[in-house]
Amino acid sequence: MTHGGTHDGTLVALSVLIAMVASYTALDLAARIRASDGWARHAWLTTAAIAMGGGIWAMHFVAMLAFQLPDTGVNYHIGLTAFSFMLPIAVTGISFHVVNRAHTGLATLALSGLFMGSGIAGMHYTGMAAMRMAADLSYDGLWVTVSVLIAIGAATVALWLAFRNVGFAQKLLAAVAMGVAIAGMHYAAMHGAAFAPHTALDDAHGAASLNQTSLALAVSATTFLILFLALIAAMFDRRFAYLAERESIALRENEERFRTLYSKTPVPLFSVNSDRIIEYVSDAWLDLLGYGREEVEGRPITDFISRDSAPDRPQPVWPTLLKVGELKDIEYRLVSKDGRILDVLISGRVVRDEQGRFSYVLGGVVDVTARKRAEEALRQAQKIEAVGALTGGIAHDFNNLLAVVLGNLDLLSHRLPDDPKTRRLLDTAIKGAERGAALTQRMLAFARRQDLKTESIDVPDLVKGMADLLLRSIGPMVQIETRFPLRLPFAQVDANQLELALLNLAVNARDAMPQGGVITIAAREELVHADHRSSLTPGRYVCLSVTDTGEGMDEAVLNRAMEPFFTTKGIGKGTGLGLSMVHGLAAQSGGCLVMKSRKHLGTTAEIWLPAAQAQEAAESDAAAPPAPDGKLAHRSLTVLVVDDDPLVLHNTAAMLEDLGHTVVERASGDEALDYLGSGGGADLMITDQAMPRMTGTQLADRVRARWPDLPIILATGYADLPAGADAGLVRLSKPFRQDALIGALSTSLQSIKGAQKVVPLRPKHG
Repeated sequence: MTHGGTHDGTLVALSVLIAMVASYTALDLAARIRASDGWARHAWLTTAAIAMGGGIWAMHFVAMLAFQLPDTGVNYHIGLTAFSFMLPIAVTGISFHVVNRAHTGLATLALSGLFMGSGIAGMHYTGMAAMRMAADLSYDGLWVTVSVLIAIGAATVALWLAFRNVGFAQKLLAAVAMGVAIAGMHYAAMHGAAFAPHTALDDAHGAASLNQTSLALAVSATTFLILFLALIAAMFDRRFAYLAERESIALRENEERFRTLYSKTPVPLFSVNSDRIIEYVSDAWLDLLGYGREEVEGRPITDFISRDSAPDRPQPVWPTLLKVGELKDIEYRLVSKDGRILDVLISGRVVRDEQGRFSYVLGGVVDVTARKRAEEALRQAQKIEAVGALTGGIAHDFNNLLAVVLGNLDLLSHRLPDDPKTRRLLDTAIKGAERGAALTQRMLAFARRQDLKTESIDVPDLVKGMADLLLRSIGPMVQIETRFPLRLPFAQVDANQLELALLNLAVNARDAMPQGGVITIAAREELVHADHRSSLTPGRYVCLSVTDTGEGMDEAVLNRAMEPFFTTKGIGKGTGLGLSMVHGLAAQSGGCLVMKSRKHLGTTAEIWLPAAQAQEAAESDAAAPPAPDGKLAHRSLTVLVVDDDPLVLHNTAAMLEDLGHTVVERASGDEALDYLGSGGGADLMITDQAMPRMTGTQLADRVRARWPDLPIILATGYADLPAGADAGLVRLSKPFRQDALIGALSTSLQSIKGAQKVVPLRPKHG
């Protein structure tokens, strides 16, 4: 007769609870497997296998202890019981390991669930076989199948959930379901078991007999303690992992912030290792030199430094930097990808680790190319200004000497006998003096002090008018081309000086083409705004250019081209004042001279001149002064001559006396005022401009204030007069000859054309 046995309800409930807690613990520990790596992953995998497999065994063992047969004692085989304990732990660990690998598919999951479920079922039936009682045990095949399927299904679900991110509520529900399923597997198998008691009692061959309830409680307490400790360990590990992750995130954010700051900073930065190999550069560094990141990183920093960067340094920079740890503003010249040379200042600092060992050098670059060029331009401007001041002073003194020479030669020409040989010698002397005067005009042009008579000039007509002169000057091997647009504005400039400047540029272009070539003379209108790259006053300009196809100039020669007396021609073939004169003319006219040249690619010289309205030319012609009246110039006058140079003073007096005038000589403005203030008479005053203590314009102002009707002639070689000077003063340009003096006298005396006698001047009172 078979019997199904009975179960203690309390122990049954306890077994189901064990299954649920074990399932929850296994799911919780599986999460730590996913979050760990290395040995920690294996430790958590082992712990999860023990929790799951050991929990299932504890549930099974407590459930077996809950089973009772009436009047039949139950004992257990120690060896089989121990094997039934190890079996679920082993199959669970192996299954967790297989499923935990990357790229696990459904087939692997199903096979692992089959393996784990079969092992759990094997654990159950091994435990049943370990029972020792006075009864025969048999199984219902259907319920055996059901129990095995439940075990496989529960194992597959457990494996699937173990490595999925689920929340606490889902994990708790899954643990309840799995606990019920695992317990259901056990009790389904027990439902299919049938026991046939023996007629006589069998003491299980001497096996020990334990109190089932006490043993069940002991196993349960031990199981709960182990699972609780595992959960506490998982909780602490999760907390530590959270703190570590938060610190890692903060570190990554700081690193990313630093990397972004390093990369996106507007300052070009770089870092190099101990071999001076570039490890990293900022975007600004790449933008400055024009390279891509892959073209820079991994290369020596010296690959980007010009060879002539710092040949005169007293000691190498790199050893000094390693020794002192920091260097600032070291001058270098870097080479960009397109070949440009950049002047930079490099600062560097050695970065060391906590032990003081070298890590890398962090450096910064400051581009000072524009500042260097501006400083060089300023030095050149100051140099030219200084040379111009010196040149102007020399030219002024030389002008005075030439005035004496020309004046005396003029006077001498009136007194020499009519001898052809003597006359020829005199003419040669006069021509030599005039050539000296032309040279001083060039020097004054560079110093911006020559006397300019600006007017509205039609540039194309001016070039056309001097075509024959240009062709004769440059010879037959050079071709001249002109390019002028329609409706080109007039230029405000001295026509004679512009012709001379254009001729100088054409001759320079010819000399740059010894084998012949083409000279292109062109003009265009330019509009200059306030933000223009030049320092010109905003407005309209006419740009007259002369371009050749000659040898061109390198940067060093181009920078010195406008210096006075600088020339690349042979000895005796050039004065070095041509471009200086053109520069002075353009600057004094309110424009500028721009030189553009590259070696072997020719040269272009641009004269920028202020534009004038076309009608100004007609107005200028209408307002031209009347022709000098020779009769007035030759009427006997009393002329007050003021000059601090005795030679010039006596020369001017001699020319006036030769014309029949009475001359009163004074060496300073104070002496002239004393003479007039004492009642001295004069029909006209001629005064030098550059005199000590009182200039000619200052003297003229004081004379006009007291004797407003006295005509005044200002004799000077300078073009620019001080601000506020009387613009109505008659100008007599030095050096002058007697015919120029006659013209100035006639112009000055137009206001007293009807005078019949000389009236002594009296000071104006009140």
